[in-house]
Amino acid sequence: MKAQDDSALGRFWAEALGWGVDSEGPGVTNLEPVGFAYPDPAAVCVDLVARPEPKTVKNRVHLDLATTSAAHQAELVARLRDLGATPADVGQGDVPWTVMADPEGNEFCVLEPRPVYGDTGPVAAVVVDCADPRRMAEFWGRATDWTVHEVTDEQASLRSAAGVGPYLEFVRTPDTKSGWNRVHLDVAPYTDGDLEAEEARLRALGATVPDFDGSAIHWKVLADPEGNEFCLLTPR
Repeated sequence: MKAQDDSALGRFWAEALGWGVDSEGPGVTNLEPVGFAYPDPAAVCVDLVARPEPKTVKNRVHLDLATTSAAHQAELVARLRDLGATPADVGQGDVPWTVMADPEGNEFCVLEPRPVYGDTGPVAAVVVDCADPRRMAEFWGRATDWTVHEVTDEQASLRSAAGVGPYLEFVRTPDTKSGWNRVHLDVAPYTDGDLEAEEARLRALGATVPDFDGSAIHWKVLADPEGNEFCLLTPR
C-alpha cells in the first residue's frame, strides 16, 4: 500500500488489525500478526511504502475486515473512527456492511458477520475490482498455490490450499483502471524458488511487464491480465 506517511498509516492499520509493526528500511513499514513467520498461510501481511503522490481515485484493491456479530461490527466501526477512519461512499447504497476510508483515504469494508469468514482472522478478504472474474480466477489460481472456491460472472474467490487465512476475491465492476494502483499484491516465491524462473512461469500464464525503469530494484514488477501491477519478490 503506497502511503504519504508510511509510519502514521502503519500505526493506524496495526491498531486496526491488532498486529505488530516492523520496518525493513527507511520509507517502509511492515505489518504482520505477532509471531507470524513466512510462509505461514494464516495471514496476508501488509506493507506500507512511502510515496509522495496523493490518492486521487478509488482504489481497485481493498481490504474487507471480518466481524463475528452485529455488536462486534458496531464496536469495530466505532474503534476505527476513533483511530482516524472516516465513512466513505463508493456508491454502495443500502448495504449491511460499512464502507470506510483510512486516514489517507484508502477504502475498506467492515463486513457484517458472515460464516464463511469465521476463521480468517481480522482480514476477511483482499478484494480486487475487475472486468472478468473468471479470467482473473484462472490466472491467479495458477499463479499461486491457492484454491479457487467460487467462480461466477460477478465474483470469484480463492483461498490458501491449506484452507486458512483470508480470501482473495475478484469482483466485477464497471470502473476502468486509471494509472498505477495505489494498493497492489506482492507475490513471494518460496525460499527455494528462483526469481527468473518464477517470472518466466508467470509471464507464460499471461502476466506482462509494465513500461517503467526497474533497474534500481531487486524484485520484479509484473501486471496481471487486466493490467493490475504486482510485485514478484526475491525468495527469502
